[in-house]
Amino acid sequence: MKCRHCQTELTLPLIDLGTAPPSNAYLTQQTLHAPEKYFPLRALVCTECWLVQTEDYAGADELFSADYAYFSSFSTTWLKHAEQYVSDMTQRFALNKNSRIVEVAANDGYLLQYAKARGIPCLGIEPTTSTADAARAKGIEIIEEFFGVELAKLLAAQGKQADLTAANNVLAHVPDINDFVAGFAHLLKPAGIATFEFPHLLRLVSENQFDTIYHEHYSYLSLTAVKRIFERGGLNMFDVEELSTHGGSLRVYAQRAESGIHAISTNVANMLQREIQAGMVAPTFYANFQTKANQVKNDFLSFLIEAKRTDKKIAGYGAAAKGNTLLNYAGVRPDLLPYIVDRNPAKQDKFLPGCRIPIVAEAEIKRTQPDYVVIFPWNLKAEVIEQLAYVREWGGQFVAAVPELSIL
Repeated sequence: MKCRHCQTELTLPLIDLGTAPPSNAYLTQQTLHAPEKYFPLRALVCTECWLVQTEDYAGADELFSADYAYFSSFSTTWLKHAEQYVSDMTQRFALNKNSRIVEVAANDGYLLQYAKARGIPCLGIEPTTSTADAARAKGIEIIEEFFGVELAKLLAAQGKQADLTAANNVLAHVPDINDFVAGFAHLLKPAGIATFEFPHLLRLVSENQFDTIYHEHYSYLSLTAVKRIFERGGLNMFDVEELSTHGGSLRVYAQRAESGIHAISTNVANMLQREIQAGMVAPTFYANFQTKANQVKNDFLSFLIEAKRTDKKIAGYGAAAKGNTLLNYAGVRPDLLPYIVDRNPAKQDKFLPGCRIPIVAEAEIKRTQPDYVVIFPWNLKAEVIEQLAYVREWGGQFVAAVPELSIL
């Protein structure tokens, strides 16, 4: 396989998580009796541009189907983040009713609803029908297509260029990252600003966040790699911020390469130097990731087996993609984890792909009163523990498996 950015032959492995179905390919009662598609789940490191990427087996149309079940608005933490983003960008870049915000991967309108509430014209681009319909129900204009240079040029020709573009947690999801990034140089007005948020590879590797590797994530990003990709796509990075979201993310600010309106912040050079000092541009940084992931898998399995042996009741919370990675890698089935709760009605009464664990509503926790609740979206554990505080009433405890097994 060759690097999806620079075409260098990939020879340095990061991790092999065996095989798994796509993490958001939830099963129904009908499809439960049909075979599932499994794909190898391996990540490799490009030693030329240092882009980490999964092997190509599944196309975007197989991963992001019309009934895609990830809806951003079911996390109160993420909604607060989106509202704060709109407030901060409005103030920093003096956005008003004469501006236009375009969000790529607008999902269910979780972010653009706050721009709309401020009277700022906005447009969302979202390829999955289920989430696009949810955004339209909020009164947000949505273009239901995958984004790239072709669509960006079409929008520009229609006079729909943007003063600000938002691309949150989507840069990792695109198979053709060069075409995707280059589209923003066409979509932006001459003085327009593009922001991108993505989980930081430095945190992913150093904190053993291996469960964020799944087929929908084609790329795993450092600022070092993103800078090269942006420069090739006609964008000039001028600022970067660290965020707490998704276990540690970066927000990168960019302008058109010929713009030069915004001076380059020292934050950019500082973060690039930090990555170098951490060893991210050398193979040794990536060497022990597999071993650490194996330890988590073994500890988690041992915990579940011991709980079953001692007649402890266990529930899972959050039918998240990261949880599906862990469960399928560990080979967990309903005999060890009988159900997982999720607040999203689009997931309830379905089954996790691969492990086929049933997804139920939260009322099941109150009914069964489990001894342990395993939180799979560990990045939201504070929110989940607050939401399920009543579990403590019967002596129940919360558990996280990543980055290491812990009773919370």
